[in-house]
Amino acid sequence: MFAVQSLDPNRWGGKAMPGQDDLPCDDGEPVETDFHDAQPALLKDTLIDAWADRHDFFIGGNMFVYFSERQLRSNDFRGPDVFVALDIEQKERKSWVAWEEGGRLPDVVIEVTSPSTAHVDRGEKMRIYSQIWHTGAYFIFDPETEQLEAYRLDHTGRRYETIAPDERGDYEVAALGLKLGLRETKFRFQQRRFLRWIAADGSALPLATERAHIERQRAEAEHQRAEAERQRAEAERQRADALEAELRALRTK
Repeated sequence: MFAVQSLDPNRWGGKAMPGQDDLPCDDGEPVETDFHDAQPALLKDTLIDAWADRHDFFIGGNMFVYFSERQLRSNDFRGPDVFVALDIEQKERKSWVAWEEGGRLPDVVIEVTSPSTAHVDRGEKMRIYSQIWHTGAYFIFDPETEQLEAYRLDHTGRRYETIAPDERGDYEVAALGLKLGLRETKFRFQQRRFLRWIAADGSALPLATERAHIERQRAEAEHQRAEAERQRAEAERQRADALEAELRALRTK
């Protein structure tokens, strides 16, 4: 489990704190199922694509987060399935190392739980995310039951309270100006309900394949509109020609 201790950004055992190049970034253990690999990837891909014009955020998936000296000493190298940090430099990272980020820690955390991790996700991790990281929003998604648990920090800034869903069953992620909800999705080799970022109009932030499909539909609709306009113009021209012919006939008589 995570160890708990506030970090010292300057010293570690009398030496400078190690950076991401010095710390492990992979535990070598495979994810539990294909879905546990696909779900974080979907959330990462769609947010990065939707926020392509923004350069003030970072979204990580299955990435170690380092935040305390005791964590380093106990070799406890774990991280959330998905996390989002705001108001930071957008760059490539091997791991999230808090003392290299000015002490910043994730603003939003999502865990894709399983029977083997549920007690940690609802126990020690929840305590650390609320009391140590002060992460504003925490979500636990169970793909077997398709249950989504949503939490936000209460007024004390140290405890989580549940978030009620909206009329569509989606949950607000206030820091991101988005929501989270379940939508039927085809991603990789799976067709099922995935956890998706939801826009204000209730639509899911699209995958690249979905965006391409939307663009094809839009192009087809534009083609049909243009064709209808062409046919209308042709019909109008034919009516004008017929009227002109009728007027010529009348003049001849």
